[in-house]
Amino acid sequence: MANIQKRPNGKWRARYRDLDGKEYARHFERKLDAQRWLDEVTASMVTGQYVDPRAGRVTFEKYAEKWEGSLIASEAGERITDNALRLHLVPALGARSMAAIRRNDIQVLFKHLSDQLGPGSVRNVYDVLVRLMTAAVDDKVIASSPCHQITLPTMPDEEVTPPTVEQVEAVARVMPPYIRAAIVTLAGSGLRIGELLGLKVSDVDFKAGAIRVERQRLQSGKIGPPKTAKSRRTVPVGEVVTDALLAHLAARPSKGWLFTMEEGEPLNYRRWKTEWNGARKALQAAENGAAEREGRKAVELPHMVTHDLRHFYASALIGGGASVKQVQLVLGHASAVITLRIYAHLWPGEEDRTRAVMDAVLGGLRTGCGQVGDATRETAGQTA
Repeated sequence: MANIQKRPNGKWRARYRDLDGKEYARHFERKLDAQRWLDEVTASMVTGQYVDPRAGRVTFEKYAEKWEGSLIASEAGERITDNALRLHLVPALGARSMAAIRRNDIQVLFKHLSDQLGPGSVRNVYDVLVRLMTAAVDDKVIASSPCHQITLPTMPDEEVTPPTVEQVEAVARVMPPYIRAAIVTLAGSGLRIGELLGLKVSDVDFKAGAIRVERQRLQSGKIGPPKTAKSRRTVPVGEVVTDALLAHLAARPSKGWLFTMEEGEPLNYRRWKTEWNGARKALQAAENGAAEREGRKAVELPHMVTHDLRHFYASALIGGGASVKQVQLVLGHASAVITLRIYAHLWPGEEDRTRAVMDAVLGGLRTGCGQVGDATRETAGQTA
């Protein structure tokens, strides 16, 4: 029920009751403005778009806590969401009421974050905020999302540069013996690090030369399913990998997990990262020492990460003539589009092939200014 009454002071009071019977009122200088306001409220109730003015008073921090607690996501998704809220969004917006947050507030926040984080990290934070604000609209906490026409930093279009054979061999040499075979396995199979840490001895078919990916070890140490449905796969591996694994098992017999720590527990992310970073530091220290002895400036070695071994494997396959479909299957990409987006520049000879195809198609349009095989031809009255 809604009505408009003129007050003794000359103003017009518009009143209405919401769906729960709660009364709301506003005062206007003109009756026309009061009627327009009531019409808008009535229309929003009829169309199901009505938002209780009290709902938007909840702070961003309170709503974010409730929203995050209701999410169903993978461990990686939970980690990204928690980091975005805890480190960036709640410190900046936590005390603000949801209804008071405006588009410009969001733009200012992400301009500030762009000065601190890389483009990919900024977009991760923004994606979390968009999902939260969309949920707030669905929950009738706010009428519309302030995440509208926000300018974010451009993602760099960087091409993957795989490590060289020498770089892979150097990392393998300085790795502790108990996980040296892991470097060979990663470089020779293209497995993700989580997939490698989730391998059991029974997943390796030494006779057929294949590794079956059935699970992955999450950063928490728990075991979970592979990243995508296509990630559950069988990867063919060569004798270099199987020989390295046989030598590894001869030195560290196991009937369970393929890679274990020196204490006997399954190899986990934290230990792997510690050993990987230690290997990188050892290589840089060796380069610095060599430079000092030779009286030259030390070269800063490339910042290799574990995932670069996956790029190394993919580049080797592509260089050997593997098709896009084959690379997609052994890497476990969800689609060939992902494979092409990452590795299209590595396929050799595409420019030459393009030239040859177009020359064959447009051969009849030759002007006679270039060679045509070993033959000569007359074109436009001249001998080419």
